[in-house]
Amino acid sequence: MLTIGDKFPAFDLTSVAGGAAGLTGEFVQISDKTDEGKWKLVFFWPKDFTFVCPTEIVAFGKMAGEFKDRDTVVYGVSIDSEFVHLNWRLHHEDLKHLQIPMLADIKRELSDACGVLSSDAGVAYRATFLVDPDNIIRHVSVNDLSVGRNPQEILRILDALQSDELCPCNWKQGEAFLKV
Repeated sequence: MLTIGDKFPAFDLTSVAGGAAGLTGEFVQISDKTDEGKWKLVFFWPKDFTFVCPTEIVAFGKMAGEFKDRDTVVYGVSIDSEFVHLNWRLHHEDLKHLQIPMLADIKRELSDACGVLSSDAGVAYRATFLVDPDNIIRHVSVNDLSVGRNPQEILRILDALQSDELCPCNWKQGEAFLKV
């Protein structure tokens, strides 16, 4: 699995756009160059039409504005096709208003390049990457297939990374930094 300090891999994936545009059936290509120069939050989930996945996706989507305020784009990725993503958005009430794109890694190229594929299940683990504007991974975490993530913690870590300061345990934006 890729780790801190590694370059995030190049990719070019078809996606269902966030917002109302994502419900039109028009698909958008998103690549590693799409939001060049911005921070990126890339999170993987195992499969569409499951139980834990929409709870995370909706939570990240609801926080899209907070990430945008930090010059960070949010990309959600699974091994399902863009057609499956669209169908899920159209038929899942909580996903109809999703503000982030859902990227289709149907060939499993990005999941494999990141090293987050479960060899047993053939799907991506619940992996999360924070990537800086130079395309360097600054945070990575991975959960087992059955355990959802806490997007608030990812935002806290992003704030700490962007501060470029020493941040103690449980530090939150606006609190004092550690002094050497």
